[in-house]
Amino acid sequence: MSAKRKATDTASGTDKKPKSATITGFFSTAASSKAPFDKAAWAAKLKPEQRELLKLEIDTLDASWLAVLKDALLEPSFLKLKAFLKDEFKNNRAYPPAGDVYSWSRHTPFDKVKVVILGQDPYHGPKQAHGLSFSVKPPTIAPPSLRNIFGCLENDYPSFRPPEGKLGLLTPWAERGVLMLNTCLTVQPGKPNSHANKGWEQFTQKAIELVALKRTRGVVFMAWGKPAQGRVAKINSGSHLVLQSCHPSPLAQPTAPVKFKDVRHFILANEWLEKKYGEEGPIDWNSVNPKNTPLFKSKTQPSSSASAKPATAAQAPAPVQKPVKKANNEPNFDDDEEALREAEALEEKREANEEKKEEAPKAKGKGKAKKEEPVENEYGEDDIDWDEAALRSDQIEEEAIQARQTRSSRGKK
Repeated sequence: MSAKRKATDTASGTDKKPKSATITGFFSTAASSKAPFDKAAWAAKLKPEQRELLKLEIDTLDASWLAVLKDALLEPSFLKLKAFLKDEFKNNRAYPPAGDVYSWSRHTPFDKVKVVILGQDPYHGPKQAHGLSFSVKPPTIAPPSLRNIFGCLENDYPSFRPPEGKLGLLTPWAERGVLMLNTCLTVQPGKPNSHANKGWEQFTQKAIELVALKRTRGVVFMAWGKPAQGRVAKINSGSHLVLQSCHPSPLAQPTAPVKFKDVRHFILANEWLEKKYGEEGPIDWNSVNPKNTPLFKSKTQPSSSASAKPATAAQAPAPVQKPVKKANNEPNFDDDEEALREAEALEEKREANEEKKEEAPKAKGKGKAKKEEPVENEYGEDDIDWDEAALRSDQIEEEAIQARQTRSSRGKK
């Protein structure tokens, strides 16, 4: 018996074969002889009304996720949510498109998750949300929060350059093990938080808990802003790395103890993943732009011992202070993602109005002033086709820069 025990004790946890056919064994990092989860067999056992309500999950939720979330799908709260969403999609009152609701599961299978980036609500403008938190499909321009995420990456890795055309598609990260999960997976067009408290929160929280429970080799959780931090509060920091900071929105930066660009989350994550997984662990954050040099083409890694002393995994995150209430009846936000988005949109609209006033004299002698052009914002809320607005965004931004430079030069005279 002692020899048997000795042989067992010397084997690593990832090398052990499952003693029984369990989900935990199936999703261990070692190869398993267990057959993949059979969606069709599971669906066949459902009641007809359940099968109808869960058609989207059966058709589009990756089998690796369905295997661990199947019990959550049968919860009364989730079935009630699906009954509600049936009418929402039927009447075109939901983003993203139904086929993209679970795209996060297909891009990042359960057994591949190494990093979790938590968001709040899907973008609620047309042709923006596609199932990955913070990510937007072309031709949508990267929103302000995503641009700050890219800015943080440029600080961590000087070779990093954002996607060309100011775009913000993050699927290359997802395919490398970065789970980008929102709290709510759907939203009504133009109505942030409209699908909150309908059942999504319990479902996505279960997904987070299962990752923490079953991905025992270790996962990095990035929680930006208080809502996200609340969702990872119970995660075992001995097994996983939990990185917390202010939200990446520009509106969160003035009162943040540490600006988002300086939090070093991406390089800290990679250093930790390399210790846990070896050379295959770190994420190639440069992959979002094909013209970037891959981060790990050579074994030379950026050093964390830069001029600014980096945080360590053991250090507790600095407390996030509440932003002060702004004047002129502007929204008072408490580091909440949706409130920050609303504030950003308000700021952009104000800038657009100022630019319009400056350009108004040019319209003299040409009859009525032309209709205001769309301005880049988080939601794409404009009065003309969003594709046209996206394609004109570079010109609009250039005009805005020139207008600000003109104001600045006038002020110096």
